[in-house]
Amino acid sequence: MLLYLLVPFLIAFIITMLLTPATIFYAKKFKLIDDPKTHNHPAIIHKKPIPRAGGFPIYAGILLAALIFLPLDRTFSSIFLAGFLVVLIGLLDDKFDLSPYLRFLGNIGAAAIVVSAGIEVPFITNPLGGILNFNNPLFLIGNFAISISQVLAVIWIVWVMNMLNWSKGVDGQMPGITVVSAVIIGIASLRFPVLTEANMNVSQISFIVAGAALGFLFYNFYPAKIFPGYSSTILGFMLGVLSIMSGVKLATAILVMGIPTADAIFTIIRRILSKKSPFWHDKGHLHHLLLSHGMGQRTIALFYWSMSLLLGLFALNLSSRGKLFAIILVVVVVGAFILTLKFFGKRIENND
Repeated sequence: MLLYLLVPFLIAFIITMLLTPATIFYAKKFKLIDDPKTHNHPAIIHKKPIPRAGGFPIYAGILLAALIFLPLDRTFSSIFLAGFLVVLIGLLDDKFDLSPYLRFLGNIGAAAIVVSAGIEVPFITNPLGGILNFNNPLFLIGNFAISISQVLAVIWIVWVMNMLNWSKGVDGQMPGITVVSAVIIGIASLRFPVLTEANMNVSQISFIVAGAALGFLFYNFYPAKIFPGYSSTILGFMLGVLSIMSGVKLATAILVMGIPTADAIFTIIRRILSKKSPFWHDKGHLHHLLLSHGMGQRTIALFYWSMSLLLGLFALNLSSRGKLFAIILVVVVVGAFILTLKFFGKRIENND
């Protein structure tokens, strides 16, 4: 079993590691560069131009490894077709800085492709007991019935894509979280009394995603030689899809990505209360607050990775009710931590 997962992991890792230097070269050649002098973005913290387009070697590593080890059926074909759309939109954004609303529509389109191939959220385990079914039709479009399970799947995939994308403000932060999350999802896919081929395939591709993310991490850890760019949204897309395919273990996925999830929730609330669009960037994420209080980029990345690993291990050993309470606890603690950092930050500014 270990070799069954480790070999695809290593293949994806090697492919991504080999392709990333070439991506750096061509990103510079075609001006897919994040230049702080010309890029008007409030969350920029780097001082010199850095190549973008990190999603390309990641996607290539996942795709090539999957073609070696996985059946190219309708489901996986839809995943890689949608993944190509995600990377294409991301590369265009890396070059031209597209409108966030256009990118959001692209996210929905990519999610709709995989949902049309049958990737849905038909039910979730009720933490209070029983099962919550979502197969009921929601509305009709012509002769096609759109179910609640399909709508929930689209919402979930788009949420994970954007939530994880917001967690790339520090070098190495996003790919490290992905490595841990993908491994946890892969392990969770195997925790069934009877293993099916579908569970095994999901576990295998989860480890492939982890391998590709780790291969990219070697070039993205501080000081980064390449940035993920918006094309790296492919990682959030894959995690969103795989967490559904792994047996609808959404609570496990929420918990292992608990810190980015809580940060995203409070970011949206903060922007809405400030009468700003949730789509437009600012410098108020948790990692920005930690930076403002003197924590280094490497330390912040390690903090996020460690918390993802700790919460992932909890998720593998908690009941559905335990996961619910743990998620609530994480949101409350992270929210209190963010408010505390903001409070002390304002006091320091006032004293200055």
